[in-house]
Amino acid sequence: MATTHAQRRRCLLFMALVFAVAVAAVAAARPPPSFSGTADGDDGNVLVAAAGSRGNRVGIMHATFMYLLKDCYLYGTDKATPKFKILQLQVKRALHNDPQPGPFTYVVQCMYIVPLLGKTHAEGFSHMLISSLRHLKSVKSVQKDFLDAKHLAAQLILDIVASIVPHEERILIKLLEAYDIELRDMADALYGSELGDEDLVKAKEHLKQYVQCLMESESYVTAVNLITRFSIQCYDESFLTKLIENNHLEAAEKWAVFMGNEMICLIIQKYLDIKMLKRANELVKQHDLTEKFPDVNYLYKESVLKKLAEKGCWDIAEVRAKKETKLMEYLVYLAMEAGYMEKVEELCQRYSLEGYVNSLGKHKHQRYLSYINSCSPAVPEEICCGSDYLDLKELILEDIIWVDEIDGLLNAISYIEACKIIGVDCEWKPNFEKGSKPNKVSIIQIASDKKAFIFDLIKLYEDDPKVLDSCFRRIMCSSNILKLELKCFQSYEMLLDIQKLFKGATGGLSGLSKKILGAGLNKTRRNSNWEQRPLTQNQKEYAALDAVVLVHIFHHVKGQPQFGVTEGCKVEWKSHIVSRVKNSRSTLRF
Repeated sequence: MATTHAQRRRCLLFMALVFAVAVAAVAAARPPPSFSGTADGDDGNVLVAAAGSRGNRVGIMHATFMYLLKDCYLYGTDKATPKFKILQLQVKRALHNDPQPGPFTYVVQCMYIVPLLGKTHAEGFSHMLISSLRHLKSVKSVQKDFLDAKHLAAQLILDIVASIVPHEERILIKLLEAYDIELRDMADALYGSELGDEDLVKAKEHLKQYVQCLMESESYVTAVNLITRFSIQCYDESFLTKLIENNHLEAAEKWAVFMGNEMICLIIQKYLDIKMLKRANELVKQHDLTEKFPDVNYLYKESVLKKLAEKGCWDIAEVRAKKETKLMEYLVYLAMEAGYMEKVEELCQRYSLEGYVNSLGKHKHQRYLSYINSCSPAVPEEICCGSDYLDLKELILEDIIWVDEIDGLLNAISYIEACKIIGVDCEWKPNFEKGSKPNKVSIIQIASDKKAFIFDLIKLYEDDPKVLDSCFRRIMCSSNILKLELKCFQSYEMLLDIQKLFKGATGGLSGLSKKILGAGLNKTRRNSNWEQRPLTQNQKEYAALDAVVLVHIFHHVKGQPQFGVTEGCKVEWKSHIVSRVKNSRSTLRF
């Protein structure tokens, strides 16, 4: 006989009453536990005993079980995440201990009680209970209980749909998956066990109405899960567009696959239109649609190379190109667009691509020849860089001084000590091997608004590490010099991370430069080989610019209205100055 919603409500109220009585009884009979937070703790094991015993089949009411579960969590001494994992292990053991009438039925009964524990614990405990069933489906002794519990789980789902039992939508989806609920199970819960085709149609219509409610409340992911599980044919292309616009991409793909090949092709085209090439490429491969979309894979590879080039990861980009001529030519093109002529020459020589450069047109070909024929390895910035990038000459820097001798180090430190404000940055050779330690800092650049010093740490450390340490300590631990941005040292005085002056994302140093000075920084050489000697002139200018631009940004924003704050509010830059001075006897680490 079908159970009405009114009967289920009375059942739920009765459970709540039992739960309240159980809580009072257990609380009166048992002092607060001192759950140790370990898997072998006595209070953890009491959950196993509470759920039932294989030997005597004597179990405890599921309401009391839930009380004990919450009790152990509240009084556990460990942090939340490890404590949760420990309790989940105990719940798994409890469910393997044959709770009556069976683990799957037992969990459904507990799910009626969970919301009474309060919102703080309800969702977490629900996940814990349902996920603990995962490995029980293959156990033969509980197969009958699993089949019996499907009907109860379907009733619980209907109660959640009707807002009788207040569970989150994510829990509803987990119940559908854990109990493998089908349309027939839902119809059985609605209309009884003797089902006809009309009952299945009515059950689907009932679920369709709920899906429409979910759509109105913009619960698109849950709606798609129900549509695909119960084969509810509704909605059209506009639904797909709405899913993509709301960034529910996995749900959009799931629905497209459910709808068939035509909708899969449509979502691929939509991805291409909005330049989501990775997802488009994955769908093309998964559904063997290369003939219909022959260029997607190449476009995706191009986009990968472009992103790597923009990050300055040229070596990785070269590896990703896998010596494919067309991709290598595109990489050369990207290097030319970025003004990275050393990389253009390197790639052309390595892969014999001079002919490709000749075909790029007169302007780009002349740019390449200017580099090849130049006496200096540097290309004039007006040739290399477009107007989008800041030119070092615009900052009127008097000199870039390379320091690789101890005498030069001492002279540079004397000059820097007389400065009030300096910009500091460092560079190191990138290490692209996954899991390996980063390479040591290769150079440190320190700049005032007039001069930039680039210190060769490799050479100076080899010559006299003690003098090197002493000199940099004089600068970095001085309370008379304001140091702008620092990534190289672990001990310092008067440090100001200039990004702290801005609210929200700044886009790094290049983003700050564009925002404050009107032009970003060309970062193509960021991941070049900073251990090679000599450095190219372009590398030196790149390093110097990173340091000197900090000084210019600071001068522009000091005392000006703060970005991201109410207009007229001054930048309180002094409050962001920090110090971190370690033992003066310890070596200053880079």
